[in-house]
This record gives sequence, C-alpha cells and structure tokens, in this order.
Amino acid sequence: MSSSKTEPTRWLKHFPIRVILKVVLVIGFLVGLAIGAYAFYQTYQQLQHQRSSAAGLSQELTQARQKLAQVEADLVALQNTDQVLINKQLTAEINDLQKGFKDATVAYEALLSLTDTSGKKSTFSAQLVQALTLLSQRQYTSASARLTLLTKNIQVENERLAAQTPTIAANLPKSNTPPGSGSQRQVVETDVGSFQVDIIAADLNSTRVVVETASQSTCTNDCPVSSLSDFVSRAGGFAGINGPYFCPAEYPSCAGKTNSFDTLLMNRQKTYFNSDNNVYSNVPAVIFSGSSARFVGQSSEWGRDTSPDSVIASQPLLLSGGEVRFGGDGDPKKGSRGNRSFIGTKGSTVYIGVVRTATVAETARVLKAVGLENALNLDSGGSTALMANGRYLAGPGRNTPFGIVLVRK
Repeated sequence: MSSSKTEPTRWLKHFPIRVILKVVLVIGFLVGLAIGAYAFYQTYQQLQHQRSSAAGLSQELTQARQKLAQVEADLVALQNTDQVLINKQLTAEINDLQKGFKDATVAYEALLSLTDTSGKKSTFSAQLVQALTLLSQRQYTSASARLTLLTKNIQVENERLAAQTPTIAANLPKSNTPPGSGSQRQVVETDVGSFQVDIIAADLNSTRVVVETASQSTCTNDCPVSSLSDFVSRAGGFAGINGPYFCPAEYPSCAGKTNSFDTLLMNRQKTYFNSDNNVYSNVPAVIFSGSSARFVGQSSEWGRDTSPDSVIASQPLLLSGGEVRFGGDGDPKKGSRGNRSFIGTKGSTVYIGVVRTATVAETARVLKAVGLENALNLDSGGSTALMANGRYLAGPGRNTPFGIVLVRK
C-alpha cells in the first residue's frame, strides 16, 4: 500500500516545476481567451440588436415626421378654406330657401281662396309658376319679391271682388224672417247690402244636432274624410252642413297634418276629439243638449260631459245675445267674399245655412238682420256644403273629416 501512495510523487519528479507552471499558465490563458471571446460575441450580439432597434425607431420616427407634415398641410388647407365663412353661406342659403317656401305657400293658399269668378286667376297661376321656377334656380331674392307682390295682388283682387254688389238669383223672395221649419232660399236686406241666404230651421224639441266623423278618435295627420251626404246618411239625418275649419290636403301648409283639425268636438258616439290641446282653448263652442243649445265664448269653459248630443268648437263667434260679436280681424281670408256656412239658434230652434258672396263680418250682420240670437261661423270656401232631404242646397264641396247632421228624435 505504501508504494501505491507514492506513485504520483514519483511521476512528478520527472517534470520540473517551471514546466508545470507554464502548462498551467497556458491553460489559464486559453480559458481566459475563450471567456473573452464569448463575452465579445455577446457584446457584439447586443450591439447588433441595438443597431436593429435603432433602425426601426429611425423608420418610425421618419413615418411620424411624414404624418406630422401631412397634418400640418391639412391644417393649413383648412385654415385657408375659412369654414366659418362656408357655414355662414350655407345658413344664409337655408334661410333664403325657407323664406321662399313660406312665401310660395302663402301665395298659393291665397290663390286657392280667390273666387272662381275672378278673371285674373289664370294670370296669377302663371305668375306663381314663374316665381317657383326662380326659386328652383336659387334666385331667392327675385323669387321672394315676386311672391310677395303676387300675394298682395291677390289680396287686392279679393278686396275688389268683396266691394262688388253680391250676385243674387232672380225672383227670390225678400225676407228678414227665417223659416219656422224646413228650408228656404231668400234675400236678406242689411245695412251693408242685400244677401242671398239658404237656411234650414228645425225645432230642438223634435230634432237632435249631432256630429258624424270619418275617424273614431283624434287624428293628427292623413286623416280619413268623406262627403256631407255620406255623413248625413250614416247618422240617419234629414239635413246637414259642413263642420268647422280643418287642414285640407291641397294646402302646402297642411303637410304633416293633412285633413286634421285641432278644435274641440264631441261626435255622435260621445267621443271627444282634441281634448288635450283644448284645456285652455279660447275658441268659442256650442253645446247641444236636449231641446236647448248653450254657446260659450271659450272651449275652456266646457268640461268633458258626454250627456249632450254634440259639442262643436269653431270660430269666430258671430252673434251672442242677438248682438254682432265679430266685425273683422284683418284676416284677408275672412275679409274676402265667398259662401259662408253657419250654425245658430233662436229660442229652441236651430238654424244651419249658407250666406252667399259675403265676408265673415257681413255674415254676422245678415244673421242679426234675420233675428238669430247666437251663431258660430263654420268652414267655408271650398268646404261649403248644405243639404236637406237628400238634396244639396250648396256644395257638395270637398270631402271633410266631419259633418253636422240634424236627426229627428
């Protein structure tokens, strides 16, 4: 065992210490060189990665600079276009267009109200077409000026026609006394002239006044309409007259509320129309109940009782207590002459009828002259319709959303 332990020592004796040191030094150098080379390689890799990242950042920076340059160019272009000025120009054009449309609507509806006996109606129609052509060509100032002048000329023509002596059929009896019952055509003389009147009288003790409607509830647009003869037939009546004002389909201003009406009304089925928007209404009304009629100056004075036969709001109130309540209000439509429908009472007698070729104010004087105590104006012009015993005495007029019907009890 001792010889085996000393074997390495013997082996070392053959190598001098210096040789061993040199070998150790060489090995250490090689190891250090390998470590250094590895470290250098790692550093080189890091540098390459950093260079790649720097190149990517440089490219992104270049793209960002290009986008910034484009934004700056767009901003300069936007500033040069003066968007505020463009907005002002667009607003002005919209206002001109709205005014032109409004002027055209007023002129057209004035033309519709012009009596057919006017020889100038075709001329006015041609002038309206010319103004509308200018409007379509965006010549707003010229179009507006023509429309304003046209409306004025139509009003002047209406006033001229109103100043003329009303046309009265030949051989009609002159009487300021209304019929006790039934229908009568007569000439009524007043302090403002003589007027032809078609009038129907009925005793409320044996007659009910009801309203027949085309719809079954409040309607605000594109509402159903029908003829007066249809309303009278459906209600089983013997006479009838057109109702209050409504918005005809042919009127441009009625777009969005075609054939609708906004006044208070209760029909034969005891249904109230337009109740919500008449809580504070100052439109006059008449309430027929049993053998009597009550006239109120404002619809707001009446509740929503369903016991009456009918509730009819219309305007203006012509007579109250035998006195004239309407003498004119400056409205050219009311101030022009035409066929004027009315409903009124004296005692327990109800009267419906049409005053021919009269203004609304003249109609009030005519009804006072025949001795009526209370009366309401109804729609007129193209809506005028009056019938008795299956025959039209006036009209038939345009189809309407309602009709006032006399029914025997």
